[in-house]
Amino acid sequence: MITWFTSDLHLGHANIIRYCDRPFANVAEMNRALVDRWNEVVGADDTVWVLGDHAMGPIVESLALTAQLKGYKILLAGNHDRCWYGHGPKSEIWIERYLAAGFAEIRQGTQTYDMGGRKILLNHFPYVGDSHDEDRFNTARPRDDGEWLLHGHVHERWDQNDRMINVGVDVRNFRPMPETEVMALIAAGPAPPPPNPDGS
Repeated sequence: MITWFTSDLHLGHANIIRYCDRPFANVAEMNRALVDRWNEVVGADDTVWVLGDHAMGPIVESLALTAQLKGYKILLAGNHDRCWYGHGPKSEIWIERYLAAGFAEIRQGTQTYDMGGRKILLNHFPYVGDSHDEDRFNTARPRDDGEWLLHGHVHERWDQNDRMINVGVDVRNFRPMPETEVMALIAAGPAPPPPNPDGS
């Protein structure tokens, strides 16, 4: 049994191909690749934490793809998930729909995870940084008290920035990331910040 981490699949979201320069001709090809690459590595008895932004586009179709993904799936909701508490009361009606689609659990906010005796934080959002040019959703971000953080949200902006590890598919070959790989990055220590988008 292995624990995996991933984020920002954006199943069904045609525009993400252009926004993040994903190597797919269309949304159907992207969806198929995301499902196939997940199932190539994840076993039926494994656990997968999805750190937000799972399905978009025609939501009935894209959310239904969850049932094709192996493992015990936990969604830590992100800003593009309709069940995210940041959307207010209307998010509550979606929780049952996400569970019915194949998630075993829906979580919100910052979660604590014990990784080999070390406290790791999980959140859709990093401490700082965004997929846009300015930080958004500041009230939903975790507080940086020195812990390592697994997150998504920034897409291809970085794979690791100091103690922030981006588990999003855009920097993980469109596959979930195993806990052993996360532990190896932590053992190697904090990484320098990535260059600014303008190259500076």
